[in-house]
Amino acid sequence: MVVTDTARIAEINDAFRKTGLGMTITQGVLCLEALPRLLQKIAEFSDFNEDNDPYGERDFGMLNWYGEKILWKIDYYDQKLEYGGDPLSPDCRRVITVMLASEY
Repeated sequence: MVVTDTARIAEINDAFRKTGLGMTITQGVLCLEALPRLLQKIAEFSDFNEDNDPYGERDFGMLNWYGEKILWKIDYYDQKLEYGGDPLSPDCRRVITVMLASEY
């Protein structure tokens, strides 16, 4: 079986998201009800489709939480978090930003 770069990035992103590490959470999200459960929902997110994942990398998601639209996005950085990073590099540091859609 041949694994494409996109499939490998998706696999790494799924594993990273499930750790719950590297999250940046906005003030609006911090004030939400049942925050630990929301973060668990993000870790478990699997509703990827062409609309929310057009490149197949599983680096973005959207869900509704107690009437609020929540967005999350994985970005790729170098080790110092100064510049963009190659998502396939072992030196890549991933960060998940979790925000209200209204904060975008």
